[in-house]
Amino acid sequence: MNMQTAVNGQDAPDNLSIYLDTLGRLERLHRLLLDVVKDEFERLGLIDINSVQGLLLFNIGEQEVTAGELKSRGYYQGSNVSYNLKKLVESGYMHHEKCAVDRRSVRVRLTDKGRDIRVALSEMFARHSDGLLDIASMDEVSLDDVNAHLRVLERYWADQIRFIY
Repeated sequence: MNMQTAVNGQDAPDNLSIYLDTLGRLERLHRLLLDVVKDEFERLGLIDINSVQGLLLFNIGEQEVTAGELKSRGYYQGSNVSYNLKKLVESGYMHHEKCAVDRRSVRVRLTDKGRDIRVALSEMFARHSDGLLDIASMDEVSLDDVNAHLRVLERYWADQIRFIY
């Protein structure tokens, strides 16, 4: 039984089957991204960091942030941000210190070791960007179109959440 039939026991309209295909694809793409990052870490011999932690380092960049700020950005739903930050600090990828204004809050930033991970991921993403353009015949306009459609979906979902409350 496919998702389309599972919705109401009969064939769903075309737009519903396309939407369900999109949902499945987005979920698979996220898992694949995590696998791609994991494979890159294995290739580099990095065994003390996982893909979610690597993406955290990549997205923090040169900023100094709190765990709460990362959670509020919404990028790390479904992952334990506090746990991952603690592990990154223990492994020497991040530095942390109590916030001067709110002593309950801890601010984190990358160490040199963390910046090395960010550089490695940046280089991998650059290779992938070039490879996608070469192999899959996708040009910048095509990727821009995909992103435009994903932004619409993102806005739509965000609006749905707002209407619930």
